[in-house]
Amino acid sequence: MIKIKHPEEDCNVSQEAFLANCPEDQRRFHELLFTVGNITYRYHQSAKDFSPSLQDYHEWLEGLPENVRKGMQEKGFESCKSVLSFTRYVNEKNDVGLEEYIVQQLDAEDLAEYHGFLTIGKEQ
Repeated sequence: MIKIKHPEEDCNVSQEAFLANCPEDQRRFHELLFTVGNITYRYHQSAKDFSPSLQDYHEWLEGLPENVRKGMQEKGFESCKSVLSFTRYVNEKNDVGLEEYIVQQLDAEDLAEYHGFLTIGKEQ
């Protein structure tokens, strides 16, 4: 079961359809993957709550490699408000780290199982 739903209903429908057709031995992995993905999506969307400023944008640009910085400067502040590295910068600047956010959203069993899947992936 996907425990944290996506805020967009069409994504929930797609995820549930995928799981309905998923082999039983892969279902739990995908349920956790969707749950963590939905949590991560919500995390990045929450950056809007901090009303990112032009100062945040300029600080973020300073930390980027030169070639990436140039591209992000060309996109401009408004376009970069949805760039994942910028939304993560904004959240972390406001003491909301992605890993901690995920930990807060998952129960202990799901978190342990998710970390187990991550460990298996590193061993391969």
